[in-house]
Amino acid sequence: MPGKRKMPRMIWLILAAAGAAYLAVATVVFLFQGRLVYFPRRELAGTPRDAGLAYEDVSLKTSDGLTLGAWYVPPTAADSPVVLHCHGNGGNISHRLELLNALHRAGAGVLIFDYRGYGRSEGSPDEQGTYRDARAAWDYLTNVKGLPAWRIVVHGQSLGGAVAAHLAGEVTPAGLILESAFTSLDDRGAEIYWFLPVRLMSRYHYPTRASLASVACPLLILHSPSDEIVPIHHGRGLFEAAAEPKRFVELTGGHNDGFAVSGDLYVHALRDFLRECMQAKTQRKNPATP
Repeated sequence: MPGKRKMPRMIWLILAAAGAAYLAVATVVFLFQGRLVYFPRRELAGTPRDAGLAYEDVSLKTSDGLTLGAWYVPPTAADSPVVLHCHGNGGNISHRLELLNALHRAGAGVLIFDYRGYGRSEGSPDEQGTYRDARAAWDYLTNVKGLPAWRIVVHGQSLGGAVAAHLAGEVTPAGLILESAFTSLDDRGAEIYWFLPVRLMSRYHYPTRASLASVACPLLILHSPSDEIVPIHHGRGLFEAAAEPKRFVELTGGHNDGFAVSGDLYVHALRDFLRECMQAKTQRKNPATP
């Protein structure tokens, strides 16, 4: 019988090179995941005063002893809602001045903070740390500012949506707003690095959809069909997974400028949602007597 044909040496070399390249890429992704998830900037580019907003420069203390930088923009009225904002994975709070203005136009005060390793905040970012940072912001509003939970609405953009959903599952805010958020970092990572076993390699999960199972407050999801970083099917997946009451509003524009491009649509959607949250919580706080 004729002998089996051997694979040409060149093919073996090509396969070996491809395998080595694949292993190298997988190793880099595994070892440097943090640099693919977090893009902090230390230098502040401005303050809310540059956006025409009065504010307080405050410091937050985390449960593991870190000091975080934050700004508090007071509400215009004593009974107005206050938004606790969890920003995305890039820059720092100074790159959200236009957003602060939009939230203020919607009738809310705002507490915006930097995660550990961002801006003036101590430490370096990691998943559990960002959850602790958001809890420190909540504790500041409830313990230092003395705000009742029914006046606080938690808002998260992009990766901050996962942080906000986690916080809202631990406490009971008046409402939760998820803007341009993913169902989980694993899901989005698997879409981007489709050629790698992302779910096996990942050390950062940020399971936004899973966190919604513990959320017991009204939910507003904002997402644009033109979002080039987190496709809108993530927002729709979150909406489908969430319990009532909930609403979905389509924005225009891209991932980082949807709130700005959407303009009045964005502000009106926030104002309506905040008003409903305040009405619902006030009714629970002061139930009608028969």
